[in-house]
Amino acid sequence: MTDDDPAGDFCGFAHPVLAVACPDCKARIGAMCMRPSGHRASDFHQSRKAAADAAFIARHGAAASIERTAAGWAIDPTGDAEARATDAAGSDLPLFAAR
Repeated sequence: MTDDDPAGDFCGFAHPVLAVACPDCKARIGAMCMRPSGHRASDFHQSRKAAADAAFIARHGAAASIERTAAGWAIDPTGDAEARATDAAGSDLPLFAAR
């Protein structure tokens, strides 16, 4: 994978946005955004977030979602897990049932 790869590994980093390089500060894939002073930014640049969204949709489709799991991140190709947690009667089903 290179910095030019628009469809990076969205599950391979601490945050999915790190799968793309930043168009603003030129932070590489996997590196946090930097402030103009050279210090680490507290959040990602908006342009990087938009680039990550576009790359994710290009790779996985508009219906897909990415969700936080105990092991990190998981891609759900069918979309919103919370929407599927509502049964046909419209009542909420537990997302985290005791096992």
